[in-house]
Amino acid sequence: MQVRGLLLLLALILVAAAAEAGKNKKEKAKKDGSKCEDWRWGPCVPNSKDCGVGYREGTCKDESKKLKCKIPCNWKKKFGADCKYKFESWGGCSAQTGLKTRSGILKKALYNAQCEEIVYVTKPCSSKIKSKSKGQ
Repeated sequence: MQVRGLLLLLALILVAAAAEAGKNKKEKAKKDGSKCEDWRWGPCVPNSKDCGVGYREGTCKDESKKLKCKIPCNWKKKFGADCKYKFESWGGCSAQTGLKTRSGILKKALYNAQCEEIVYVTKPCSSKIKSKSKGQ
């Protein structure tokens, strides 16, 4: 019985220590030394080429900061890496243009980015003809 009580006490101490450690991490993340709340962030500028790791500069009153950022190498350059859209399914192939079209509605604008509310994208129609008799 004493062993069970000792194990229970040990488990409670471990849970309390873990909770305190998590609390300290959150507090450290919040403390950046700035009380400014109206930060204006610029676009993410990659260190080399047009994608990969880079930095984003921000200003607030007389303060300025640089944040590390990353632009995925498959991002839609036309929209910017900070504009996130919810896209519909691809439409049918236009016989006149040979292109498929779909639209996207703005879902989120990161770092106060200036984003279009609705965007349209096109891609060439597939030249492959899919066979429906694969199982025969």
